[in-house]
Amino acid sequence: MTLSEDTHTSHGASRSEPHASSTSSQLSSAQALPELKTRIKAGLRTYPDFPKKGILFEDIFPLFSSHSLHQDLIRAYELQILESFGPGNTPDVIVGLDARGFLFGPTLALKFGAGFVPVRKEGKLPGRLETATYEKEYGTDTFAIQADSIQPGQKVLIVDDLIATGGSASAAGTLVNKCGGTLLGYIFIIELTFLGGRNKLNAPVYTLLESQSE
Repeated sequence: MTLSEDTHTSHGASRSEPHASSTSSQLSSAQALPELKTRIKAGLRTYPDFPKKGILFEDIFPLFSSHSLHQDLIRAYELQILESFGPGNTPDVIVGLDARGFLFGPTLALKFGAGFVPVRKEGKLPGRLETATYEKEYGTDTFAIQADSIQPGQKVLIVDDLIATGGSASAAGTLVNKCGGTLLGYIFIIELTFLGGRNKLNAPVYTLLESQSE
């Protein structure tokens, strides 16, 4: 199977919708996070041979059409961030990648009292920009960020739905460094472990779920 960084898996609502995440709030974080991940994984909907033969597409959008799964996803992200970085080292800025990182990045920023900054494809943002080019399956693409959106020394967390080959996430990390931010790490819903994308990244990588099959 070949997969470009832009071929995103998504995880869908399950046939029988999981319980709302209110029950997890009564559990310790150590208990709640694995339970949340199980419910999220149970909600995944897969589409073989999409967008082309040999690719198993995992659709995340049903996580957002289900209120309880949406709550579970945000809570899982919140607990994963606290577990990974500690309550005293939470981000000042959350950077979301174009375009699925925009779905949950702003909500996470509100949870942590942080700012949200988008990384967008070239030509989509006004003002003074920093840019970084990355390799795709066929050719290259360019990411941009508004140069004054991150202040020097601010702690930054990069979020997206999927890490595949790691090219787009690596470009986003370069942009954070160009702006003078301190990159805490990266966090994703799904990691395609067989593509080894985390090896391209210059800060710790955390994921809620893994996909090991090509």
